[in-house]
Amino acid sequence: MGFAMKELLLMILANSLVNNVVLSRFLGLCPFMGVSNKVESALGMGMATTFVLTMSACVGWLTEHLLLEPLGLEYLRLLAFIMIIASLVQLTELFVAKQSPALHRTLGIFLPLITTNCAVLGVTLLTVQERLTFLESLIYGLSSALGFTLVIVLFAGLRERIAQSKLPGLFEGAPISFITAGILAMAFAGFAGLA
Repeated sequence: MGFAMKELLLMILANSLVNNVVLSRFLGLCPFMGVSNKVESALGMGMATTFVLTMSACVGWLTEHLLLEPLGLEYLRLLAFIMIIASLVQLTELFVAKQSPALHRTLGIFLPLITTNCAVLGVTLLTVQERLTFLESLIYGLSSALGFTLVIVLFAGLRERIAQSKLPGLFEGAPISFITAGILAMAFAGFAGLA
């Protein structure tokens, strides 16, 4: 029991910090750059992505092991996972629109674009590829999503601070955002030394 708990804790740390889905695997860069202007919108996107990513990892595992593998339909994996993710995103969008219309307006087009967020599909495929158990898939999806949320919120906070600073004209806008993202990626690369 203690060994399994230790392995799950290491998986959480590895996926959220060392193998961060955005800064290490370079998945989900579109919302990372597009929705990270304000901490509030980044946190909303992070929470929505956390729900979709965690649920898609779980439902993807169930679909793979209870439907696709027994019926010999593994070749439909990609299509099935995309449909699962699209359905979960629709549910999330309806929930956010109902519960927080202001957040729904702030997130705009980026909320339905979770469907095309390669981080969600990538993590779902990785849970199947790495032959994880259901619990491991749940932890893998949740920790990857929490890592995504951590990075997008940190980046949004940095961008808010940078927006208040006086920069040379050459660095304003996208250039300073990419430089900041690179420095943040280097900082997270330091966690690899802990593993």
